[in-house]
Amino acid sequence: MKNMYDKARESVKYIESKMNLKPKIAVILGSGLGDLAGVIENKEYINYKDIPNFPKSTVVGHEGRLVLGEIKGVTVLAMQGRFHYFEGYTMKEVAYPVFVMKLLGIEKLIVTNACGGINTSFSPGTLMIITDFINLVSDNPLIGINDERFGPRFPDMSEPYKLELIDKAKKVADEIGVEYREGVYAGFMGPYYETAAEIRAIGGQGADAVGMSTVPETIAANYLGIEVLGISCITNMATGIQKQKHSHARVIEIAKKASVDFCRWVAKIIEDIG
Repeated sequence: MKNMYDKARESVKYIESKMNLKPKIAVILGSGLGDLAGVIENKEYINYKDIPNFPKSTVVGHEGRLVLGEIKGVTVLAMQGRFHYFEGYTMKEVAYPVFVMKLLGIEKLIVTNACGGINTSFSPGTLMIITDFINLVSDNPLIGINDERFGPRFPDMSEPYKLELIDKAKKVADEIGVEYREGVYAGFMGPYYETAAEIRAIGGQGADAVGMSTVPETIAANYLGIEVLGISCITNMATGIQKQKHSHARVIEIAKKASVDFCRWVAKIIEDIG
């Protein structure tokens, strides 16, 4: 039976055979935020289904492919679609692409998501820099036998989102006129939208926003020594805060409306950190 390292090496071998560029920066695009791929120049596409050992994306709004190219002259690798625990994948499978990124030479990762707002000063369309996370799932991608070729048995999580990258994101937002907030992101298992009682409990733990992704990739990236910046798009207010019922179609709609500022912001961040 192949271990994670050998599986990731197989994925890397295939990806490298299909690309001519060597990216140091990667982006994981959340629901409705795939429009950033349109900003990428000299694009090359690699479908997840063609990559050995790679999971397959099953959620609407997730294209299911890698996009390799350049933003403002900086080589970048984008995941147009991610994987979720609620799809039936293990946490290791959810975070598998990040392990592959490490072996591809990725040094910085921008993780994005569409999520629900708990902080009542937020509103649908708010862009939020993630300052920290809360893992509400009793599992994570590091459980099991540790492979020291990837990282240490007990990785530090005192700075899951790199302060230097957060400062850069703030500076860029101020320069180009993009409004943003800051907050703590809570990763919920899903796939249902949380109950009002759960939101009260999650908010009481210190969360400003809640979603069903991002935390596994953040944990894996920190373990692997990849610097992380996280940006959320608040697409709805959480249950008990907003009156109308939730729908994934509405999440996609709001995310797409916010994508103009989101794309300008992320593109400029990439230009500055590249």
